[in-house]
Amino acid sequence: MIRTLQAGQRCEVRIASVTGSGELLYSTDGILLEAPNWTLDNKSLILNGDGKLWRLDASTAELAGIPLTGIPDLNNDHVLAPDGETVFLSAVDGHIYRAPLAGGQAERVTPDDGWFHFLHGVSPDGKELAYVGIEGGDFTRPGRLMTIASDGGARAGVDVRQLDVGEGHCDGPEYSPDGTWLYLNTESFSTDPGHAQLARIRVDGTGFEQLLGSNTVDWFPHLSPNGAYASYIRFPSGTQGHPADLPVAVVLVSTSDWKTPLRTWPVFGGQGTLNVNSWSPDSDRFAFVAYPPATQTED
Repeated sequence: MIRTLQAGQRCEVRIASVTGSGELLYSTDGILLEAPNWTLDNKSLILNGDGKLWRLDASTAELAGIPLTGIPDLNNDHVLAPDGETVFLSAVDGHIYRAPLAGGQAERVTPDDGWFHFLHGVSPDGKELAYVGIEGGDFTRPGRLMTIASDGGARAGVDVRQLDVGEGHCDGPEYSPDGTWLYLNTESFSTDPGHAQLARIRVDGTGFEQLLGSNTVDWFPHLSPNGAYASYIRFPSGTQGHPADLPVAVVLVSTSDWKTPLRTWPVFGGQGTLNVNSWSPDSDRFAFVAYPPATQTED
């Protein structure tokens, strides 16, 4: 289902700095944009909205569509390849696609294996994708941590691999900059419904560990390219899933100390705010999206 803004609601694309500052880059009441990726040339953000892909110029704040063919409507799971010229995308049909970042024909990566596939990570060498698999497209079942060769095609069926991160639902897996770890959130550390916590596991399936124990519901850990920082989104205690339109906080931490936030940005948002890695290539800034209602404007 394609998300739209409510009456009077705005979409605000914001930039946060590791120094703690923040700025509003783009605001609109015409389209609900989600999940920014920062391009490798440090010039643009890539977002989805209205089922399409968009490029937002980080200097001029001009928004332009990226024309894609051969792909259904998009959801908010898209990640840029290390070559800077390719984007991997999840679509509403439950499949992952590869397409030129400049626009053009998309090619499907994932096989018809009876699962839904939600992309979150591309390995540093570009050869592997990490995604969440939902068996049978049945969302009453927990998501599973899966990897697949990024070339897909005939090899895809044998290259699919599942990593064991417990019985709880997991989401948001993405590779560390050195390709050694997959960072994710999982409900496997608690019996409380929906109580997601931050974790990581080595790409070989060993070393599964919790990064932070908290009373809040924590989703989508994203490491900076230099590995020094991470951002994630904090939902209120008791939240199930990662819903839209509620008070949340975007959190910045040092990867040497996940327990002590360097800065938090309270926003009205949730779904779409920080689903994918949005760090700038120089590791100085990251982007997120807020959706203030008619009676509120984010500071």
